[in-house]
Amino acid sequence: MEGLRQIWCQQHRSLSQLLFLRSISSKIFVKGLAFSTTKEKLAEAFSEYGNVLNVDIVLNKAKNRSKGFGYVTFAKEEEARKAQMAMNGKILHGRVLYVDMEPNKKPEKSSFDKATTDG
Repeated sequence: MEGLRQIWCQQHRSLSQLLFLRSISSKIFVKGLAFSTTKEKLAEAFSEYGNVLNVDIVLNKAKNRSKGFGYVTFAKEEEARKAQMAMNGKILHGRVLYVDMEPNKKPEKSSFDKATTDG
């Protein structure tokens, strides 16, 4: 009985550590991927800059191939920032990469931009 309890505690601890790591991790957006780039190859290319927790390549389901972009999740934000700076503009599998820290955030218009578009 004690052995089962220890195994359960170890598994529970691992799960809580994983959830903690996910909460402080940082995801970057990678565009310009070759259709031949796999999750493993992408993880290998970015692992030089830190602990890669997850790689997602977005697929075109109709053609059953990559759409040419994906996401790399690092354990730490500083690792993601280092990878973004180093890999942005680099060539991977014959294609130039575009790497961004916040893919969904649109830049806000400055007061100058608002004044020129409003009148």
